[in-house]
Amino acid sequence: MHKKAEGMTVSLERTFRVRHYECDAYENVYYTNYLRYIQEAAMDASASLGFDAAWYAGHGTTWMVRDTEIEYLRQLRYGDSVRVMTWVENFRKAVSRRAYQLTLPDSGELVAHAGTEWVYLDAARGRLTRIPDEFKARFFPDGLSEDLPPRERFPEAPRPSVGVFTQRRRVEWRDIDPAQHVNNSVYLAYAEDSAVEAAMAVGWPPSRMREAGYAMRVTRHRIEYKISALLGDDLEIATWLESRDDAATRYFEMTRIQDGAVLARALADVEWYDVATGARIAIPAEFRSTTR
Repeated sequence: MHKKAEGMTVSLERTFRVRHYECDAYENVYYTNYLRYIQEAAMDASASLGFDAAWYAGHGTTWMVRDTEIEYLRQLRYGDSVRVMTWVENFRKAVSRRAYQLTLPDSGELVAHAGTEWVYLDAARGRLTRIPDEFKARFFPDGLSEDLPPRERFPEAPRPSVGVFTQRRRVEWRDIDPAQHVNNSVYLAYAEDSAVEAAMAVGWPPSRMREAGYAMRVTRHRIEYKISALLGDDLEIATWLESRDDAATRYFEMTRIQDGAVLARALADVEWYDVATGARIAIPAEFRSTTR
């Protein structure tokens, strides 16, 4: 869990109200929206210290997410509000690590916690550039915190010879953000879509699971961003499921078809639950025997 070290860094809190259109067919918030909440909070945190969009445009620099990990402890639903607290954990050359805690405003219950690794870029050249000292002075007025250990590398998942589902899609205008590339939250939307399509391909649409009285939920996502996807790119998304007794991990690899470049990798730790009670259950035998 990411825990803020008091007095070491400036933090910001922002509260979001869950909109109805942010919820899925199970009435839970789409996972992509958790990333949108933390992304918006990060931008506001930067602007609150004077580093807003105009500042970056004037200096010809920008930030780009390289790695995101988020653990979900409670599912948000329509009518909820969520408070996001965010703070910078450290700066190192051209890399910054930012942490987030998501809580319910009334009770303080922890909903999720997350961390992102950002890289600082020369916007014109797309190359890493050193983080200015003024960032350290404003974000760490009491001095830079102790250097954190290197982030654990994204796990190398063995790709099975069978059971891999592939989906092709083209990057559309709605996927593009002001940085002129696919927004980091959209990769998670691609992953969610391909996971549902993979289950449907072997006879398990969400409606069948609901009729059977159970569903799947993600307890953790991790995404590694390697190369930006651009408007008009044709993508192939490969996904496969590695099951355990009562949970599983679904892996994703997103490749640009034009040149075979791997754009992003992701994983989702998933578990099954009883729709009526919300209680976690073992993987149903009939599901395990057919899914991929």
